Amino acid sequence: MPHPSADQRAVMRWRSRAFAGKVYQALLLAVLFALAWWLVSNTAANMKARGIQSGFDFLWQSAGFDIGEGLLDYDPGQPFWRAFAVGTLNTLRVALVGIVLTTLLGTLIGVGRLARNALVRALCSAYVELFRNIPLLLQLLMWYLLLTDLLPDVDQAWQVLEGAVFLSKGGLSFPVLEGGAWSVPTPGAFAMEGGGSLTPEFLALLAGLTLYTAAFVAEVVRSGLQAVPRGQTEAALSLGLSRAHVLRHVTLPQALKVIVPPMTNQFLNLTKNSSLAVAIGYPDVVSIANTSINQTGRALECIAVIMVVYLCTSLLTAWLMSRLNQRALRAG
Repeated sequence: MPHPSADQRAVMRWRSRAFAGKVYQALLLAVLFALAWWLVSNTAANMKARGIQSGFDFLWQSAGFDIGEGLLDYDPGQPFWRAFAVGTLNTLRVALVGIVLTTLLGTLIGVGRLARNALVRALCSAYVELFRNIPLLLQLLMWYLLLTDLLPDVDQAWQVLEGAVFLSKGGLSFPVLEGGAWSVPTPGAFAMEGGGSLTPEFLALLAGLTLYTAAFVAEVVRSGLQAVPRGQTEAALSLGLSRAHVLRHVTLPQALKVIVPPMTNQFLNLTKNSSLAVAIGYPDVVSIANTSINQTGRALECIAVIMVVYLCTSLLTAWLMSRLNQRALRAG
């Protein structure tokens, strides 16, 4: 019987190592699942022995508490899962709007850090150093106090746009389209009548998250632009392109390969930092969970719901940014 060649022996050794690796991975997963099952079953048994209720059956019980604002129709007689859905949408609303505004503001500040004008560079640098070195919680409290204490009452609301957009302690009121006609807000004795509105809690949270995260995004953009070889800019300028066109068509597209990965971290941080909304009374998913814990005593289950919500939103954000990064790499 002929002996296997050197190449055949190498293939056999590789296959053997690959098979052994798969076996070890399967054993590791089995051990982890067994450990998780033991922890869950042991915790459930101990809670039952102490008379502590457990399980997610409470999600179908009547919540019994009101929610100040939300994108879904909700009343206290509806179940807890509906309340969590309202809180989750509130979290997503402030996170999505915050990501868009943060990207725009952070990009402008980052570009301004490299401006030829010394005053612009100084102002952008001062912005970064100011907002990134003050804790986010303090910034949220500051914005909330400004919106609720320093702004005028509803009957004396500031007119941002004459007769259309108003700013007061009741929040920002603006026209909305209802039934094919515009509903314009008008100041009432205690509240704005008609139109749409954004509450002070939402505005404070959005302002704090946007201004804080934009300082970090600005540094990401600045470092990305500086990573582009200087010769690229000089070549584009020598062809007669303006600096604005060079930035838009030459520098920024190449910098995206460097910018996108750390930008993903900032978007994830913004989403997770929205959990601080509970400090200013914005009804996000964490606030709803805290109220649910007080109502039901199901602390472990409510915390698990929060973890699932933030895990899913973070994974989705990371996946979308990964696709954008792959596109930037292909374009580069």
